[in-house]
Amino acid sequence: MKREDDEQLWDFLGRAAQPQISPFFARNLIRRLRQEPRRFKTVRAWFSLRRLIPASGLAIVVIGAVIAIHHPVPGHKTSEDEPDVVAKVDPQDYEVVADLDELLGSDENNLWDENPTL
Repeated sequence: MKREDDEQLWDFLGRAAQPQISPFFARNLIRRLRQEPRRFKTVRAWFSLRRLIPASGLAIVVIGAVIAIHHPVPGHKTSEDEPDVVAKVDPQDYEVVADLDELLGSDENNLWDENPTL
């Protein structure tokens, strides 16, 4: 844009205050840059012992809980390992159980002996 195109604008811009830069501008800028934490320091702060020890302890506890839940203790019996109810019969009741077995056996034989033409 030439001055002849818009003299009023150029006159207004000529009257505007010029920015004054401090003679210590470069020194102040470098001081601010040095005071700001660097990315490497920020990342290193996350991996400090103050945070790393509790986080690793928590991770160990969670892993242990998952293992304990998914792998039961070998001495613990599940319902699949328990013997049948018949095996838990008292010695006094052996005669009754033997009679029941004989009765059930005779019922199975009679089923096939019946006349199918009813």
